[in-house]
Amino acid sequence: MKSRIRFTDLYIKNLKPMEKDFWAREGLGFAVRVVPSGEKLWYYIYTFQGKKRYMWLGSYPAVPLAAAREACEVARAKVKTGVDPLAQKEAELEERRRAPTVAELCAEYLERHAKQFKRSWQKDEQMIKRDVLPEWGKRKARDITKRDVVLLLEKIMDRGAPVQANTTFALVRKMFNFAVERDILEHTPCHGVKPPAPKVARDRVLSEAEIRTFWNNLDACAMSNESRRALKLVLVTAQRPGEVIGMHTDEIKGDWWILPGERVKNKKSHRVYLSTLAREILAEAVAENKEKQGIPGDQEYHGFMFPSPQRAKVQSIDPQALIVAVGRALASPVLDQNFKRVLDRDGKPATVNRLDVAHFTPHDLRRTAATFMAESGEMDEVIDAVLNHAKQGVIRVYNQFKYDAQKQAALESWSRRLIGITTGVKGKVIAIGSRSKPA
Repeated sequence: MKSRIRFTDLYIKNLKPMEKDFWAREGLGFAVRVVPSGEKLWYYIYTFQGKKRYMWLGSYPAVPLAAAREACEVARAKVKTGVDPLAQKEAELEERRRAPTVAELCAEYLERHAKQFKRSWQKDEQMIKRDVLPEWGKRKARDITKRDVVLLLEKIMDRGAPVQANTTFALVRKMFNFAVERDILEHTPCHGVKPPAPKVARDRVLSEAEIRTFWNNLDACAMSNESRRALKLVLVTAQRPGEVIGMHTDEIKGDWWILPGERVKNKKSHRVYLSTLAREILAEAVAENKEKQGIPGDQEYHGFMFPSPQRAKVQSIDPQALIVAVGRALASPVLDQNFKRVLDRDGKPATVNRLDVAHFTPHDLRRTAATFMAESGEMDEVIDAVLNHAKQGVIRVYNQFKYDAQKQAALESWSRRLIGITTGVKGKVIAIGSRSKPA
C-alpha cells in the first residue's frame, strides 16, 4: 500500500492495522509503518553506500507528525553531506551506554585520586555512600545538572547539617573537576554553584559558659553514648576527632595513649597522657562495651573504645559520626504529635538547638582545649607537643625532647580546670563512671 499524499494527523489516525505490517510513504524517504497491534512507527528510509537503511524516528502519537517530519529532514540533510544518520545515532547510543554512571565515576575518583592523594579518603567514601549515591548513583554522570547539585545540597541543609552540606559540595566539586581533567566529562555541573552555608570562622573557641552548657546538655541530645564520650574525650585530650574515635585498647599503655604513626596526620607516633577525667570516660566506655558484648566483669576488654553499632564489621564508629551528631544536636528537627516535621514561617523544616550553644564543630573542641591551656600559662612548645603539631625548621631535626612530663602536667591541669568549669566547683570530680583504668 503506497501513498504519495502529504501526511496529516487525520490521515495517520485513520490508518487501520492489518494482519501483517504495512507501510505508508509520503515521499523522500519519510514513512510510517503500521504493525498488527495498531502501533504506528515513524521511519526515514534511505540508501547509503549502496545499502538500504531504515532509521526509526519514534512512535506515533508520542512523537507527533511535525516532530517526526523535522527529524526526517535533519537525517536527510546528513545523507546529502555524506553522513550516515543511522550509524551516527547508533554510535551516540553506544557512547551513552558506555558513559559512566555517577556510581562508576565515584569509584574511579576514590581509586585514582582520593586513595592516592588524600589521607582522609575514607571520609570521602562515607560522604559518597551517605549522600551522593542514594540520589545520583544510577544516573549518568553527564546528566547531572547544576540544579541537581543545588537540590542535593539543600536536602542536606534541610536536615540541619550546614557544615556537612559545605563539605559534601567541596567533595562533589572536586569529583566533577577530576572527571573534566580526565576527559570523562566536558563540563562540571558545579560551575556557578556557591557553598550552601556561610563558612564558620576557624578560630571558634567555646567559652567557659558554653563548655559547661555543652557538657551538661549532651545527654539531652539524640546521639549514641559512643559519640557523647568521644566528644568529651576530644575536649579532655585536645586530640583530633578522627584519632579519638579510632582509639583501640592496643594503643593504651598504662596512663598513656600511644597513637601509631599511620593514625596521625604527621605520620609520627604520638604519646597522649590520659588524665583522671580521660580515664574515667574510657572506664565507662569499657564497662558498656563489656555489657553489650557479654564479657564478664573480671575479664579484660579488647577492641575499639568507640565501636561501630554494626556488629558485622569490627571497626570504630564512622569517621563522620561526630560531625553528624553535633550537627543534629545543634539543629534537631521539630516533630509534631504524629512525628511529622514541623515547618517554620518560611516553610522550611523547623529545628531546635538541643545543645543550646552557638554553632561549632568537633574540631573546635580541640582548639578550645589548646586555648585554655595557653590561658593557663602553658608554653607554646608544650601545647604543640600535646597537639602533635609537626615542628618546623632546625628544631624539627635537633629537638627530639618528647615533653612527656610537661604534657602530663598540662593535661592534668586542664582536666582539673575542666572539672571546675563543668561542675562549678573547683576540684570536684565528675561522677561519670568507674575510676578503674581501661582493661
